[in-house]
Amino acid sequence: MSEGLLALVFGPSGAGKDSVLDAAARMLPAGSRIVFARRAITRPEAAVGEAHEAITWPEFAARRAAGSFLLSWEANGHGYGIPAQYARMLDAGMIVVASVSRTVLGEAARLRWPVLPIRITAPAPILAERLARRGREDAAAIADRLARASLAEPALGLAVHEIVNDGTLEEAAARFLALVQRPNR
Repeated sequence: MSEGLLALVFGPSGAGKDSVLDAAARMLPAGSRIVFARRAITRPEAAVGEAHEAITWPEFAARRAAGSFLLSWEANGHGYGIPAQYARMLDAGMIVVASVSRTVLGEAARLRWPVLPIRITAPAPILAERLARRGREDAAAIADRLARASLAEPALGLAVHEIVNDGTLEEAAARFLALVQRPNR
């Protein structure tokens, strides 16, 4: 049996992480070893963005305390969790892809499976345009997000792979799939 792999995707807001992952999922053949984790998030299910499991803050806190998340974190006023059920898939040799905050990479590196950190990004002008197009934030909030995006990533002893999403979605998705499916990462 193949060893499982935890492919963790992170990067600045506006980089198109969810769009790249959605495009990659559509490109996969039936029976692929790649599974895209559905996160539990403390925001309504109908909220714009990725499909997720909507949970309340009390549910998040209880599940976190009970060890029901493989990884969990808080960011941008929400709680996020990767359900622990994905551990069984990793044990079965699957490649589990999850979008995470860069703040959990160190914790992930201490898990029992190999971790493949993938930073999806785009040049600052493209990030700014995408954030403005979303219409969720004013110019000051966008400037704050861009400033945070320029912060150095934490030194983790992990080789971080980068995908610059500045072309077509299909190109970025193909680069992502080539990276996670490469035998000798």
